Amino acid sequence: MKLAKDINIKNKRATYDYAIGDTFTAGIVLTGTEIKSVRMGKASLVDTFCYVDNGEVWIKNMYIAEYFYGTYNNHSARRDRKLLLNRKEIAKLEKSGKESGFTIVPLRLFINDRGLAKLVIGIGRGKKEYDKRQSIKEREDKRSMARMFERS
Repeated sequence: MKLAKDINIKNKRATYDYAIGDTFTAGIVLTGTEIKSVRMGKASLVDTFCYVDNGEVWIKNMYIAEYFYGTYNNHSARRDRKLLLNRKEIAKLEKSGKESGFTIVPLRLFINDRGLAKLVIGIGRGKKEYDKRQSIKEREDKRSMARMFERS
């Protein structure tokens, strides 16, 4: 079984599809069975996004598996969950979220030292196809350089 502090769920697709600008660390409002599933590592950030509604930030389509030992109070797997940020951060996210080509993307879900679930979100600008090819090329170049240094 994983320790709670070892939980580090990443959205690998986000850095491929978006050029990430500012990042924020937000708390998440979770129910009891949801936090237990997250601590077991049974969550996913695939196809998730955030939006601002009435001065509150929400994450949509985040998957948290139903808790195995949960009873009738078990949660639904893909419900909208509220994120906890201060007013200045929400205002900045709302301003950038309304601009064309920008979106609020969840990057990483983790458990902090105090045992609380935190979500790192970033303001992403969609990459074009040639930008994605450039990212792949840079990653392959780094790998080949690492291999060259390992051999020598």
